[in-house]
Amino acid sequence: MTTTTSRIPGLHRLTPLERLHKVAEIAGLGPEAVAHLANTGNLDAATADAMIENVIGTLNVPLGIATNLIVDGQEVLVPMATEESSVVAAVCNAARQCRNTGGFTTAMSGSLMIAQVQLVGVSNPEFARLRILEHRAEIEALCDETDPVLRAHGGGFRDLEVRVLAGRSGPMVIVHLVVDTRDAMGANAVNSMAEAVAPCLAEWTGGRPYLRILSNLADRRLARARATWALADIGGAEVRDGILAAFEFADLDPYRAATHNKGIMNGVSAVVLATGNDTRAVEAGAHAYAARSGQYRSLTQWEMDADGNLTGTLEMPLAVGLIGGATRSHPTARIALDILGVSSADRLARTIAAVGLAQNFAALKALATTGIQKGHMALHAKNIAVMAGAVGEEIDQVAREMVAQGRVRVDIAERLLKSLRG
Repeated sequence: MTTTTSRIPGLHRLTPLERLHKVAEIAGLGPEAVAHLANTGNLDAATADAMIENVIGTLNVPLGIATNLIVDGQEVLVPMATEESSVVAAVCNAARQCRNTGGFTTAMSGSLMIAQVQLVGVSNPEFARLRILEHRAEIEALCDETDPVLRAHGGGFRDLEVRVLAGRSGPMVIVHLVVDTRDAMGANAVNSMAEAVAPCLAEWTGGRPYLRILSNLADRRLARARATWALADIGGAEVRDGILAAFEFADLDPYRAATHNKGIMNGVSAVVLATGNDTRAVEAGAHAYAARSGQYRSLTQWEMDADGNLTGTLEMPLAVGLIGGATRSHPTARIALDILGVSSADRLARTIAAVGLAQNFAALKALATTGIQKGHMALHAKNIAVMAGAVGEEIDQVAREMVAQGRVRVDIAERLLKSLRG
């Protein structure tokens, strides 16, 4: 640890390169580290500097392409940004195995988001609740005036809900503004509307507005995907029954469900990230939705149809957009959207749901047959070889030998690399 101070006045006023040299000086970074961070790849430093604060470099994440997907009758190539091996391959394999049954069918419940305004110090909260509801027309006008562009594109205010919650410090009145955000993720729009409405709510109720913020539990914006895997394409009834047993375990046990749903998000988050959308918002909404029954459960449902085939469904909140944020400012995100060929946030969310379902199928099948480690470690072996110092053709040679031995570890890779080099 070489840091002598974390107090660097005026760091935000420096250029990215100046910041880098300042941080390198304090942290004791050598010339190689500085040169590495100065190379920002296909995201130029000026663009990165406009996206977040105190930029000194970029972190490049591999961008892969998932193949074999048919979504609503259309062939789709799906960009996925992830650091985890086997994720892209899993989607490719799962999608290939349901092509004979038509691939994935998807739907979307709508593009509604919720902004919440919290009012405290309301002496008669139930009376205040009704009074707020009486002002629906005024609230609608205020919201639509706040974002006339959204209104011009067919979006805007849609509904008003008011709840009374019993808190430890007294009752609080929670106002929900339900807004159609169309092709935007919608955070900025609904947050601005909450800010605009808050003073009026305070005047009508005598309460004090505190939080004025969107909810990432986007349960009015659900993406749905379903698919059928024929027994002949997945290896027979024993594989199907193993998948059903694995699903039932996840649906009953939160400890299993956490890893089960993480597997779904391996695919979902990779597409969300590749398209410049908010991975944290999508993940928070997904996990909150998985716990809506009072117990954390599986986001997917797996069943057997009348012919004995395996059927899977996924329903989850997916608040993603095509405009705003990194979806437009990040050049790679724009290209990823071009590869996908989507023209609406609705279509993007539906494609992402198909990827999540494919990812879950692949994980469950691996668990029910060979075990998750065999396929995963075969792909992970290349990472281990690189960690050991292998380069070029050495990477594949060392990886293959580790897999053959059934021992994928850095110390094994180092030993094999030393032997390979004589």
